[in-house]
Amino acid sequence: MNQLQLSDVTQYVEENIGLFHKSRIDGLNSLKLRNVLKKKNPYLFKAKHVLTSDEIVRSIMDAFMSSKEEAVFGNWLEGLAIFINEKVFDGRKSGIPGIDLEFDNEGVRYIVSIKSGPSWGNDSQIKKLIDNFNSARRILKTSGAEISVVAVNGCCYGTTTKRNVYKEKGDYYKYCGQKFWEFISGEGTLYKDLVEPLSHQAKERNEDFIESYSRKINLFTKEFTETFCHQDGSINWRRIVELNSRATV
Repeated sequence: MNQLQLSDVTQYVEENIGLFHKSRIDGLNSLKLRNVLKKKNPYLFKAKHVLTSDEIVRSIMDAFMSSKEEAVFGNWLEGLAIFINEKVFDGRKSGIPGIDLEFDNEGVRYIVSIKSGPSWGNDSQIKKLIDNFNSARRILKTSGAEISVVAVNGCCYGTTTKRNVYKEKGDYYKYCGQKFWEFISGEGTLYKDLVEPLSHQAKERNEDFIESYSRKINLFTKEFTETFCHQDGSINWRRIVELNSRATV
């Protein structure tokens, strides 16, 4: 085990955080109004008495981008976690399907699936996680690795409680927030220490995003008004529902 140097973490973040911000803008620029509208519930907008193109456009864009950013940043944090673990425990990105990180510590091989937050999956997705862990154990056993294997679901934020630390039937541990970052780094305060490096150029990067976002709002509002509004300016709800829900087969 090596001592983690926060300067290494800061350098990694500064050199790589731009990838997250670039992905935000790329995702925004690639959006198509019709594609986003097809993924939202048109009946909800009608039930809420939404009356303007701008209100609908902002609502669908904000919801879509929030979900997109959560996924993109979760993947970025996974890379950071692997980098940190490599520095401390010589860990590595796993080549086993469904496993993100592998490392050894005190005679134990840890196999880790990294998620953004604690409430990441439904019952079928959690079952798939358990299947992946069991498959990884079999792969390691057949490879001749004579080592105890422990599976961990690591969540980058959230609180670890006694109830969720160890799952039923001994399938895997679940570490969230402070517990997860300490588990992969040996540093109990890392979860707080990460805050400062992550702010690198955040203001400048966000200003670029807001500029792109504003342009997209204007373009989508114009397109929505031209395509999904009546001549008097009122919303053509029947046309929106047809786009969203009409049978194609």
